[in-house]
Amino acid sequence: METIFIRSFQESDFSAVQEMNEKEGWHGLAGRKQDTLYSWINSEPALIAADGDQVVGYLRGLTDGLVTLYVCEVLIKEEYRNQGICEQLINAAHECYPRTRVEMLATGDSQEYYTKKGYRPFYGFRKSAEEVKA
Repeated sequence: METIFIRSFQESDFSAVQEMNEKEGWHGLAGRKQDTLYSWINSEPALIAADGDQVVGYLRGLTDGLVTLYVCEVLIKEEYRNQGICEQLINAAHECYPRTRVEMLATGDSQEYYTKKGYRPFYGFRKSAEEVKA
């Protein structure tokens, strides 16, 4: 395995990102291709973890630049997990906006990982676009 490097998202990465979303079961992102691409183009930071030419992970975030950096999604290919790539992505995003606090939601599967990394829990709510219309 080559050294993993972190770089900015390029539109040519999008098919690999969508493939990862589908494999992870994130059908809301995978099924709304144009909306998801638009979200990537308009997000900052938008980072890719690559092993050579292969996309092996990503982080998409939103920030005001000074107070809050919200990690919308972070995903690592299963065979690359537990190698510190997630931490590299989060650190790289935070280095771009060092004065911000980092916030993210976790799943039941990832909650323990973030707790061990020193993140403290906070509680939030989510409603999809379809649910908002109802």
